[in-house]
Amino acid sequence: MSEELNPILIRAVVVVTFALIFYSVGVITEQRKSAVSKWVALFVTAGVLLDIASTTLMIVGSTNIPITVHGVIGYTALLAMLVDAILIWRHWLMRGSIKVPRGLHIYTRIAYSWWVIVYIAGAIISSQLS
Repeated sequence: MSEELNPILIRAVVVVTFALIFYSVGVITEQRKSAVSKWVALFVTAGVLLDIASTTLMIVGSTNIPITVHGVIGYTALLAMLVDAILIWRHWLMRGSIKVPRGLHIYTRIAYSWWVIVYIAGAIISSQLS
């Protein structure tokens, strides 16, 4: 099945890869230091915004309906990271750059892991289609 690559989907893949980079920098920094800084919050937020942009591009560029199995798990992963960004900002604004509570630390790890699994699943699915 060799059809021409959709330029909108190519942009979506580039943008979601930048989301992965930004999420990774923010989350790995938080996980290593067990603290939230303004930079952690900014990197996670940039990851969320890039993920929203890539999801929008994927919906616009896809010939499938937006409600697919991968789409639904992707939306849940995006929602998990959005909630994480909100919790990280709330922590930073209320307490500054101090040690994060264990619950937030674990939630960040779970949300990020879920998002990475969905990212990898999307890469596998798209490689099977080309």
